[in-house]
Amino acid sequence: MNIPAIQAALRDANVDAWLFYDHHHRDPLAYSILSLDPAMHVTRRWYYLIPAKGEPSKLVHRIESRRLDTLPGDKVEYSSWQELDAALDAMLTGSTTIAMQYSPRNAIMYVSMVDAGTIERIREMGKLIVSSADLVSQFEAVLTDAQIATHYTAQEKIDRILAEGFKEMGTRARTSGTNEFAMVEWLSEALRREGLVWEFGPNVSCGPNSADSHYEPTADNSRPIRPGDFVLIDIWGKVPQPSAVYYDITWTGVVSRPPTDREQDIFTTVTRARDAAIAAVQAACTARQPIAGYQADDAARSVIRNAGYAEWFTHRTGHNIGPDIHGAGAHLDNLETHDVRLLLPNTCFSVEPGIYFPGDFGLRSEINMITTPTQATVTGRIQTALVQI
Repeated sequence: MNIPAIQAALRDANVDAWLFYDHHHRDPLAYSILSLDPAMHVTRRWYYLIPAKGEPSKLVHRIESRRLDTLPGDKVEYSSWQELDAALDAMLTGSTTIAMQYSPRNAIMYVSMVDAGTIERIREMGKLIVSSADLVSQFEAVLTDAQIATHYTAQEKIDRILAEGFKEMGTRARTSGTNEFAMVEWLSEALRREGLVWEFGPNVSCGPNSADSHYEPTADNSRPIRPGDFVLIDIWGKVPQPSAVYYDITWTGVVSRPPTDREQDIFTTVTRARDAAIAAVQAACTARQPIAGYQADDAARSVIRNAGYAEWFTHRTGHNIGPDIHGAGAHLDNLETHDVRLLLPNTCFSVEPGIYFPGDFGLRSEINMITTPTQATVTGRIQTALVQI
């Protein structure tokens, strides 16, 4: 945690203070931003205020009085609710505009961690509460050079694993036979051999299962993969370091045959949508113009809408990527949410439009991008044709 950097960001945003609040680990963002132990035993409310100017302050319950001792600032203790109210009033004296983990109308639910009652209480004190969404992005999603290097390490390994996986799938499908779960196991073992770690998955979806964008094959429900099938692989991982950054991609292909005209049409539409989002982000970065997540989503979604497939594009265009695969920064989204958060320099995110026909097949093309103050780069291979497996 860098108090001077947070205070500078508050001043730039014309915000008087950032108020952190938690009870029973309702706000994991607070623990991460403040570098608190996420396993800390917390049964009572605590508050931590970082003003735009001056020293931070702490408000803690007497029986858990040491919970914030790792943080700088004066400490006030309470026991009764009356003491809490009085101490909170005193803590916020001098601050009018206060950032909290809040989103109006829960529009960006990823940062909407503070309960409605607490928001009401602070508003009753005459305070204007604003969303900390962009502050969270700045201090949780912006990557160091070392973190970016870990992303590229994972990228090189996973791109190679995916190419080898498609070859293995084709050989098995034409000889001994295989299925979705068997290929998940093969890919998982390849990730382990390369020293990577990941959360659940990867995903291999065959035929109609590829139309379920969050399908997870198991040993019991796995579909055979045979010549003639359409296949989607979604794979992700990172090096085993606490701050390492994920690499996350999706490719599609057909086994032992050329693609049908319909498959080719959908692939062309999806990849044009992907490339439109890439181009929008790159143009904004080159021009040093801000671009929000919803604007990048619009660029991709308009291509699919104009092609007549809008109702089958059922998810956001992309998500932030960091030490968590779905990170705390801006998502490329104007469908599930209207994500007004900016795609900040030195952040990583996916671009992954898809079209899904239930009972038939689904196609998604996913790449990752990293921005800098002057450019945006696709970090790995870009699929330009359906894989001939």
